[in-house]
Amino acid sequence: MKVVITGGAGFLGNKLARRILQQGVVAGPSGAAEPVSELLLFDVGRAGGPGLDDPRVRTVAGDISNFATVQSIVQGATTVFHFAAVVSAGAEADFDLGYRVNLEGTRNVLEACRALGTNPRVVFTSSLAAFGGELPKAVTDDTPLTPQTSYGAQKSIGEFLVRDYTRKGFLRGTSVRLPTICVRTGLPNKAASTWASSVVREPLTGVDVVCPVTPDTVMVVLSPRKTVDAFMRLHDLPPDAFGPGRTLLLNGINVTARDLEAAVSRHSGNRKVGKVVWQHDPAIQKICDGWPQGIDSARSRRLGFETDRDLDEIVRHFIADDLDEQMKIARPA
Repeated sequence: MKVVITGGAGFLGNKLARRILQQGVVAGPSGAAEPVSELLLFDVGRAGGPGLDDPRVRTVAGDISNFATVQSIVQGATTVFHFAAVVSAGAEADFDLGYRVNLEGTRNVLEACRALGTNPRVVFTSSLAAFGGELPKAVTDDTPLTPQTSYGAQKSIGEFLVRDYTRKGFLRGTSVRLPTICVRTGLPNKAASTWASSVVREPLTGVDVVCPVTPDTVMVVLSPRKTVDAFMRLHDLPPDAFGPGRTLLLNGINVTARDLEAAVSRHSGNRKVGKVVWQHDPAIQKICDGWPQGIDSARSRRLGFETDRDLDEIVRHFIADDLDEQMKIARPA
């Protein structure tokens, strides 16, 4: 089996790649576990890092909006995890770039998979930004999509495309709406939600961090461990397990920016921790306030998808899994 991860140089792409290599098998077209013979990681820059020095791994750098490039990397694939995207605030700031990557890029992946004629498995990462406006206390599997940003619109369109290509029998697709993944490694990026990781990550490496939202701002979060668990479980289930929308809404836990700051203090140990500087950015605040303040997906629970027990577990997992690597790249904000 050949597995492709677009956005393979990114945080989740790397995490998933290492899990696939460790596990060695994923469900094939028949549903039975089959060995992974090739894992292709595609991104704008070449993927690399611990755990990826493996003869099954091939890395390719290129532009997701170039159809010929996408067609070449998808050739022979049994499964495609489509993660490549311009993040929320970046897509909002650059309208043309957001649509070129997030919409045209997604269409290229689906068209390349369709051209294979082998009904490949496709997993598309969507976002809570697909919701917006007047929302219930917690969004559910039946809450309508009402995106309030370009990024949310692009992800919503991607979900409908995956649904239609699956309906036509071109591929076996599923979309997954992700909560904010916390704690991510790396440096702060242009995602409006990047502060949710930064408020934990930077202080634990001894670096001060600027938080652009108010302390009581709510974010629904899920740890990288649970997210990768969900990807693997989702991949191996048949697409019709997720209902006619072919979409899974992942549950998370509700935390505030102040909760994240307090969790660092509880797990600081003997480390010299950095401090959080509250510096309000109205544009970021507006985006975050438009996202759901809670998630209640009965489908996810019924299918056995788990959340983290609490915020302390999330921080402990970051310290155990990623803090050493993060220390190597830590630098002042």
